[in-house]
Amino acid sequence: MLRNKSFVKRTRKGNIVRTVKEHYLRDDIICGLETCSHSVCEQARQNTDQLAVLSKHPRDSTQWGPHYLVPDTNAFVNQIDIFERPIINDVVVLSTVLDELRGLSIAVYNRVRAIIRVKERRWFVFSNEHHRETFVERGPNESPNDRNDRAIRVAVKWLTAHLKPANVVPVLVTNDEGNLRVAKENELSACRMDEYLRIYSEHPELLDMMGSVNITDRHAEDAQDGWAGYPDYLSPVQVQAGLTSNLLLQGTLQIAPYNYLEGSVFATFPDGKERKVLVLGRMHMNRAIQGDRVAVQILPRSQWRKAPSAALVDEDEDAVPDVSNQEANEASVVPDSADDRSAKRARLADGSKSSSTEPEFISPAEITADEDGEPTARVVGIIRRNWRSYCAFLDPNYVPKGARASNAPSLVSVLAMDRRIPKIKIRTRQADTLAGQRFLVAIDRWPKESRYPQGHFVRALGSAGDKATETEVLLLEHDVPYQPFTQNVRDDLPAEGAQWLFDPERDQVNAGKRRDLRSLDICSIDPPGCTDIDDALHAIRLPNGNFQVGVHIADVTNFVKPGMAMDQEAAHRSTTVYLVDRRIDMLPELLGTNLCSLMSKVDRLAFSCIWELDQDANIVNVTFHKSVIHSKASLTYEEAQNRIDDPSMQDSITKSIRDLNMLAKKLRQRRMEAGALTLSSPEVRFRLENDSQDPVDVEMKALKETNALVEEFMLLANISVARKIYEHFPDSALLRRHPEPPAQNFDNLQHALKPLGIQLETGSSLALAQSLDRAVLPSDPYFNNLLRILTTRCMMQAQYFCSGTHTPEEYRHYGLATEIYTHFTSPIRRYADVMVHRLLHASIDRDAGYGSELTNKSQMTDQCDVLNHRHRMAQQAGRSSVELFTNLFFKGKVVEEPGYVTQVLQNGFSVLIPSYGIEGVVYTTSKDANAATAAVLEYDKAAHALVSKQDEDLSIGLFQRVRVVLQVDDKPVSANVSSMRRKLSLQLIEPQIPNLSITPEQLAALHAASSVSTPNTQEEIINMVTKHPDQVQTV
Repeated sequence: MLRNKSFVKRTRKGNIVRTVKEHYLRDDIICGLETCSHSVCEQARQNTDQLAVLSKHPRDSTQWGPHYLVPDTNAFVNQIDIFERPIINDVVVLSTVLDELRGLSIAVYNRVRAIIRVKERRWFVFSNEHHRETFVERGPNESPNDRNDRAIRVAVKWLTAHLKPANVVPVLVTNDEGNLRVAKENELSACRMDEYLRIYSEHPELLDMMGSVNITDRHAEDAQDGWAGYPDYLSPVQVQAGLTSNLLLQGTLQIAPYNYLEGSVFATFPDGKERKVLVLGRMHMNRAIQGDRVAVQILPRSQWRKAPSAALVDEDEDAVPDVSNQEANEASVVPDSADDRSAKRARLADGSKSSSTEPEFISPAEITADEDGEPTARVVGIIRRNWRSYCAFLDPNYVPKGARASNAPSLVSVLAMDRRIPKIKIRTRQADTLAGQRFLVAIDRWPKESRYPQGHFVRALGSAGDKATETEVLLLEHDVPYQPFTQNVRDDLPAEGAQWLFDPERDQVNAGKRRDLRSLDICSIDPPGCTDIDDALHAIRLPNGNFQVGVHIADVTNFVKPGMAMDQEAAHRSTTVYLVDRRIDMLPELLGTNLCSLMSKVDRLAFSCIWELDQDANIVNVTFHKSVIHSKASLTYEEAQNRIDDPSMQDSITKSIRDLNMLAKKLRQRRMEAGALTLSSPEVRFRLENDSQDPVDVEMKALKETNALVEEFMLLANISVARKIYEHFPDSALLRRHPEPPAQNFDNLQHALKPLGIQLETGSSLALAQSLDRAVLPSDPYFNNLLRILTTRCMMQAQYFCSGTHTPEEYRHYGLATEIYTHFTSPIRRYADVMVHRLLHASIDRDAGYGSELTNKSQMTDQCDVLNHRHRMAQQAGRSSVELFTNLFFKGKVVEEPGYVTQVLQNGFSVLIPSYGIEGVVYTTSKDANAATAAVLEYDKAAHALVSKQDEDLSIGLFQRVRVVLQVDDKPVSANVSSMRRKLSLQLIEPQIPNLSITPEQLAALHAASSVSTPNTQEEIINMVTKHPDQVQTV
């Protein structure tokens, strides 16, 4: 049956056009029951490819008997976490609901679709919108929502009658009171979600997972404290007007890892410059959390910060005064005892009252680059929330007693593993069970009357300290997709599997679309143990004295085509994530470590960038080709270096490497002269036991000439490809930019360098590079390396972007001193490179087909956002993995090491340990129990240092050499909040500062206790938490 739908719309030119859409109605659509005896279903199953997946023996209940679940749209939107549990099976998903979900939340829609694809779950899509007996027309004066609710009820009514012979009942689940009432009036089986979940008595956690539950008694404690609530947000219209008139700024809120009450927003000011604006304290954050896109209003200069932040230790947040309620130059936070918390909570409440009044503000246009102090702001609106599921734990001190006995829901606070996230209030029936556990929670809402956000329990992860649990926490906290590849993805792999071989006909060598370069002396140079080899190189001396140099990159796009499930999964993952003991691959292992990997002694497909370079490494010409290569050797950096250094080796591969090394040095010299920066970051390598994967040694990674050799030619290839794809796709090329850092990013560093007679020139990358080269202290050879590490932290973050969204002046990569740049050389582990390969192929081959994803600026920009997020999360996951293994290595050890002060805070300082490449905070709070936790050192703004109150000659400043003792917190994992976030502990040995430095007697006692401690079991030594890169930092 054919029905026509017509509607009118106005075009961009203002013309009115009528559009007619055909809507087909059928009577051969099956119900989904695999054994349905109805003649229509039997015939449809024989004549069509419709799959009936619903079980003939679904879940039974005393109220409905055997039944199928039919959720409405709101049930999916609000309780998708519950539906993802594998115990919720035999579900009928109406096409009406799917269509609504696609319009309301594409994320929830995709999650529902993912469940439908799992055959074991037995979820069936019933096409009620195309069924002759279930399609309904929208009535006069009927809203689209009311029409859809009616369509859902009609479908359930039809299913009820159709399934009656099978003795199965469809149960409509909805939290819409109106829909529920009408359904019951029509004598349909219907209930609320919480009512339905009660049939799963063996899974009480399901009721804890109910989202969007109003916590009615949330204000009881707040009311006692005199809590006045947060300020109202501006309306969306007001926010948009403020942004348009440049009275407001927008940006993503980033919370400091060492101080959860200090946020910052990088915003573009009216002059086009990007600057950092601080947002201090919960009141000024105004219910915004890490990652939210916010609109902010600049506060008056009297409220700007003129001193560094304090470092907060793990403690009850209620005990910490809100930074927004203190003078910026007086803020200091120290650990509190439980007895101090009530008084501080009262002070917090008093400050909250005064902070809720409307402050004055200034226009961003009034701010200049040479302002005194750091601008501060308050959040006045949320542009886009970034809520996700958070790994969390219950503070044992807050577990309500007797919850298990009554089995009644209790209101509890949970603390996220990520200290940047505020406490979350949830209702749970499992408070006693969850103590000492890791679990996932989700935020549902944060009303202005509630001090903290409200959420719900999602699922348990396992016991704190368990190796598998802590690894899953690490991956979840950094949003790393780590699930095994689905069957749909694996189906896209070559049918030959590992037996795949190069075929000249199939792979278009015979057709002239791919060059045969197997005769060239090509080799790869990689770290030890590398199996996903992206790149290989060659060099040939030409008769005219020049060199032919080739960079050959794995041709991933030959196997990963647009539209494939494998391509969609790779775009979602975006990058391979490298942890200390494992790798989370972007592509299935068959491709990443075999068919795409440019291993030696086998034919492999590649994308080649081939230059002719003169003796001074100037480019004479460059060409790009799809190719097939046969690598002659897979070398490590050390093996390649040994070939360069050994004069007895004169084979063709060795000579090629020496030529490449000579040219690389000239390329590097030219980059340095152009202003490329040579920065530094501490990087460590662990040596692991083969069986347990426990670390038995840790060392700094050593770089060789061959590291620089490979780097130079990869950079040259990336730059050459960037120019090529921009030439052919000026509006949609995927490029990578590195913005110039604002001068104020260097203020603290400049201040600390002044007493040493050193000045950093920050006017350009060349000036900065030259001043870094001059910054040498003969008395301390490590000083220059340390300065480069700290300079790295002043840099802005490099980002992928679509060329059509920025001006050419903004394409520049500051750190590399190049006008244009992209990523081409690592397609096995970066999806950005896969997209660039497609752009390059389309640039050199007119017959190469490509989709709108290469020309649509909007699609390209959306994918760039995903790439930037995944890249950042992968870096942080790697750092947290290093922290995990660092804690494991130092467990049970007491180690004394020299270090350097890298950051001065109001109540502490960061220390970098060069020998291990790790970093931690030494807190300057008193060790004397009678000192009322007063700070031993005070911040001196003029000196940008911490100075002793008793002796002004005793101080801690940036770059200062100190000696510390390293330990891992050895308390039981459930002892307190700090032990639930187990971390490396640093204590000062030298200089000796009374009530701060550890005494020789205390140090001797620590060593003695360490020497007699019994060896740890595997379970005991992996009691740690992995989300504090501020405590153990590595890049």
